[in-house]
Amino acid sequence: MRAPKIHWSLRDSIQRVIESIAPILQITLAAMIGYSIAHYGLGHPIPLLAVTVSITSLGFTRDARPRRVVETAAGMIFGIALSETLLTFFGQGLWQMAIILLISFTLARFVNPSAAFALTVGIQSMLVYLLPAPVGGVYMRSIDGIIGGLVALVVTALIPRNPRAMAIKDGDKLFDMFLGSLASLRTALLNVDVKVADEALSRVRRSQPLIDNWRMSLDTAISISRISPFMRKHREDLSDQVRLLRGMDLAMRNLRVVVRRIDFLLRDGQKRPYLADLIEQIADGVGVLADGLESAEKRDAAQLKFVEIIHQLDPKKFGIADQLTEASVLLLLRPMLVDLLCASGMSEDDARAELPKI
Repeated sequence: MRAPKIHWSLRDSIQRVIESIAPILQITLAAMIGYSIAHYGLGHPIPLLAVTVSITSLGFTRDARPRRVVETAAGMIFGIALSETLLTFFGQGLWQMAIILLISFTLARFVNPSAAFALTVGIQSMLVYLLPAPVGGVYMRSIDGIIGGLVALVVTALIPRNPRAMAIKDGDKLFDMFLGSLASLRTALLNVDVKVADEALSRVRRSQPLIDNWRMSLDTAISISRISPFMRKHREDLSDQVRLLRGMDLAMRNLRVVVRRIDFLLRDGQKRPYLADLIEQIADGVGVLADGLESAEKRDAAQLKFVEIIHQLDPKKFGIADQLTEASVLLLLRPMLVDLLCASGMSEDDARAELPKI
C-alpha cells in the first residue's frame, strides 16, 4: 500500500501563520499572566502547571467556546489534584504508578463521557506523578492548575480571537462553493457538457466540512458573546448568521439533488437555455445574499430576487408540464428557493406561500 503524498505549500504555511496570530498572542499573554500570578503573586518557584494549563485550555482549535476551555481546564486540574491526593496514600513506584493511572482513567470515564477528558486527566496525573514534588505543600500544583484555568477563561472573555470574523470567513467559503457550483451548472446546461456537470456534482459532495466549520465558528462566537463585554453588540448579527447558516445548509443539500438531476438530464444531448437562465438568476441572488453575511440590507435585497425567481418555478410556464424528466428539475428547484428565502430572513410558511400552484 502506497503512503499518501504530503503536499507542502509556502502560501498555505504563511496563511496558516497569519490566521494563527490572534491565538498565538492570546495564548502567550495567558501563559505570562498565569506564570506571574503563581510565581510573583503566590511565590511558587516553578509554576509549570499554571503555564501548561492556560496554554492547553486555549489551544489552536477552531472550537474556542468557553465551555470547551472550562472542560479542558477541568480535566487537567482534576488529573493534577487526583494524582497529588493518590501520591499521599500510595507513594511512588512502578506498581503505584499503574494504580494511579487506572484510578485516574476510571474516575475520568465515570465523571465525563468525553474520551479527550479521560486522556487529559491521565496525562496530567502522570505529569504530576513523575515530576519532583514542589516545595510548599501537597496541593501547590493544583493551585497552579486552577490559576491557569481561570486565566484561560478570563482571557477568552476579555481578549477574544474575533470569532465573528472567523464565522464570516467560513460563511464566505461556503458561498464560494455554492456560487461556483451554480456557475458550472449554467455552463453545463448551455454547452450540454456532462463533464462539467460531473465536476459540479463532485464539488457539492465535498461541502459538508465547510458547513461544519461555519457552524463551529458561529457556536464559538455566540458562546463568547455571552461572557465577553466586547462581543455583546454582535449578538443580533450572530443570530441572523445562524438563520443564514440553517438556510444555506438546507439549500446546499437540495443543490446536490438538483445537480444530480441535471447531470442525468444532460445525457440526452439537448440544450436548455431557459434552465441556464434560471440558474444564472439564482446565482445573482445568492451573490447578493453572500454580502448579507455583514449586511441586513443585502439580505433583504436577495429576498426580493428570490421571490421573483420562485414565481417562475411552474413547469406550465415553460411548456414542459407533460415532460416529467425535465419538469422534475423545476420541481427540485422549488424547495431550494424556499431554503434560500428562509436564509434571507423570510419565515418558512411565508416562503412556501410564494410558490406558484401547479
